[in-house]
Amino acid sequence: MSVTLDLRLKRANKVYHEGETVAGVIVLVCKEPLQHHGISLSMEGQVNLQLSSKSVGVFEAFYNSVKPIQLISSNIEVAKPGKIPGGKTEIPFEFPLQTKGNKVLYETYHGVFVNIQYTLRCDMKRSLLAKDLSRNCEFIVHSQPQKSKVVPTPVNFKITPDTLQNTREGSPPKFLIRGHLDATNCVISQPLTGEVVVESSDVPVKSIELQLVRVETCGCAEGYARDATEIQNIQIAEGDVCHGLSIPIYMVFPRLFTCPTLETTNFKVEFEVNVVIVLHDDHLITENFPLKLCRV
Repeated sequence: MSVTLDLRLKRANKVYHEGETVAGVIVLVCKEPLQHHGISLSMEGQVNLQLSSKSVGVFEAFYNSVKPIQLISSNIEVAKPGKIPGGKTEIPFEFPLQTKGNKVLYETYHGVFVNIQYTLRCDMKRSLLAKDLSRNCEFIVHSQPQKSKVVPTPVNFKITPDTLQNTREGSPPKFLIRGHLDATNCVISQPLTGEVVVESSDVPVKSIELQLVRVETCGCAEGYARDATEIQNIQIAEGDVCHGLSIPIYMVFPRLFTCPTLETTNFKVEFEVNVVIVLHDDHLITENFPLKLCRV
């Protein structure tokens, strides 16, 4: 006998803040009346830390500090053992989004070595011959907006062969690139903006790109594993652009893959942006800017 179990949240965007109530319905659809041994609903929130392959074995002490960090865990009984009538049955539920003790609900974030995730799970126990049913549903937690106003800190940059730190053998071609970022302390819901200008270059420009990078640090007092990985790469110019022309910088921070800059005792999540200019002789010119993301 076929039966389907589904979890539906009342909010279409599935975004909640600490102190709010996560509400929705459990939907059961079956053709005939169904016997069950109880329906339960659990809410879990945890931080999963993982070591990159280069760090495993280097720090034995890490194995204790990379255990999952439990942020929230609660369970409720939705229905006692009994019978569900044939057709469609909707059971409403409400879950307060509250932590126990002094724990903080960090914002939902899907990274490579740090993962912060919140899920609801519904379980329906059935008799030995029938298979138990379960359904998971992720919801998103946003951290509380900060009270203070964010004052943008613009950054002007000028890139010449003399400002480059890591250069390959031989002298790099002559060039002058200027520009600015409107802010490096960014509001996560607003785009990163600015401009870049190629004033002069001996070698034609092939491409100009913006690269958003996450820097994830896992560890403890014994040592830290710090790994930088690319989130997204946006090409803002292609080919040999006109010299002296302002090229706009515009990058939207992707949902779930970014979160407000986070620093705790066991892990850190930070962000950087690279302005990358590729020349036709495959010279790569990169200027790095650390970013501080916040929610207002």
